[in-house]
Amino acid sequence: MMPTGHPTEAVLLAGVFGVGKSTVAADMAAILESHGVPYGALDLDWLAWTNANGSTRIDFIDMMTRNLRVVARNYRTAGARRLILAGSIRDSEELDSIRDAVAAPLRTVELIVPLPEIKRRLSSDPTLERQQDLANSADWLVDRMGTGFFDISIDNDTAVRDVSTKVMSWLGWMNR
Repeated sequence: MMPTGHPTEAVLLAGVFGVGKSTVAADMAAILESHGVPYGALDLDWLAWTNANGSTRIDFIDMMTRNLRVVARNYRTAGARRLILAGSIRDSEELDSIRDAVAAPLRTVELIVPLPEIKRRLSSDPTLERQQDLANSADWLVDRMGTGFFDISIDNDTAVRDVSTKVMSWLGWMNR
């Protein structure tokens, strides 16, 4: 059970595909680990990686939030004081679904990387899925989807540890 006086806080690292959300999340987890802070980290895409629930974005969000609700509760029950989530969120309605599923204070960070850098990052992966992610990122950027409704935007064009530290400082997690 979680110790009293140490409520769970959560952060969502968001942005289009290829901006480094999962990489920054993993580094933030490593920092928390090194400081002995109980945490849980999740790549939201993994919570809905199935072909058994339908193929629409609504199906994806439904499956992801149903699974997130259970996993977040399990992390909190186990004593996690910090939850780090990484995922591409299309709009504020999807974000509201995630907030509801996490059931803990959630702050949001949009990671930003220019499209040429996203292309460089994703083009080295030969899988069809990553090439589709690249096309989706370009489409989302053109249509201004997945942007503009987060608490803060941070450029992810420097060393991973610099970005992780900047996010954690903004959250106040470096001082507690």
